[in-house]
Amino acid sequence: MKFRCERDVLDHAFTIARQATSTRGGALQVLSGLHLQLTGNDLTVSGTDHDLTIQVAVDVGGQENGATVLPAKLASDIVRALSSGQVEVTIDDDGANLSSGRSDFNLRTMPADEFPRLEPPSGETVTLDAAGVAAALDQVVTAASGDDSRPILTGVLLAPENDGLRFVATDSYRLAVRDLPGTSVLQTDQTVLVPSRALEAVGKLLSDANELTVAFGEHDATFCVGGVSVSTRLIEGEFPNYRNLIPKDHPNTLVIDRAVLTNALRRVRLLAQENTPVRLEMSADGVELIAITQDVGQARETIDAEYSGEDLTVAFNPGYLLDGLEVSSGTEVRLETIDSLKPAVLRSVGDEQFLYLLMPVRVS
Repeated sequence: MKFRCERDVLDHAFTIARQATSTRGGALQVLSGLHLQLTGNDLTVSGTDHDLTIQVAVDVGGQENGATVLPAKLASDIVRALSSGQVEVTIDDDGANLSSGRSDFNLRTMPADEFPRLEPPSGETVTLDAAGVAAALDQVVTAASGDDSRPILTGVLLAPENDGLRFVATDSYRLAVRDLPGTSVLQTDQTVLVPSRALEAVGKLLSDANELTVAFGEHDATFCVGGVSVSTRLIEGEFPNYRNLIPKDHPNTLVIDRAVLTNALRRVRLLAQENTPVRLEMSADGVELIAITQDVGQARETIDAEYSGEDLTVAFNPGYLLDGLEVSSGTEVRLETIDSLKPAVLRSVGDEQFLYLLMPVRVS
């Protein structure tokens, strides 16, 4: 196997495919590698851990067809460290040789026939607007749980909603809901639960894309952007009934400049150490942010805002509140509350397509 390729092109392909390789101890060694398949001038770089698979198609100067598996991290690091220009890759019985300019590296390879056979995607394909999906993923994926002991919460629910598609994620402390009107992907009453890890990988591909092709099979989903294919197993199980979590009415409403609140919260949270929440004291005079950490100190900042309702003090995890503010659109946000213990809802003023629900923290 032998080919030549621009360093930046090969680096890009390795970086993308590497996201799907396994880093778990005890897993098959070949799953920690990148599978390279060369046919003519078409190189396919693949990574998989069985649950997530990423394949990248690259146009190269092919000289000799073949297949191999390279150690993902080491091969990626080597290619990135090479000087810009052409990289020549040669695979033979002694291993892999990567050379560029005066740099020359030799690597042990793994047998290509030990790499899992990758099945073609199943299900009918639908083409979506990349920008809309990218915005939705940016707002929702961060709310999914990273705790693998609760796999249901590590997924993002995709469900039909009115004439469009709804994205929902929760880690039981916050909930993000985003609608894409006019986007028809699923059948009526059909829902799928896609691992957030897969959607995070998809989101990274959408910044320069115009279209995203999606196919949902019975147990898998495939997302194609340009020459990159991201396939994942769907999560089995029942997603929480998130609709019951969203309060119907909020007697208290705070409308405030999003950037002003975000910057103030970043300053005040410097004193919110050791999982200390930040308190919001809301009244007709505006809102005061307070963080107090015992034996460390305290921070206070007052912000002008429009508030209607009874005077109320509510405390939040500052990181979770910042996450919601940072992915909200527009210049103003609306914080809707009931009392100090019931869920609060954050919305962008003038944008009803995104909702961020946040559980308050009990403070003495």
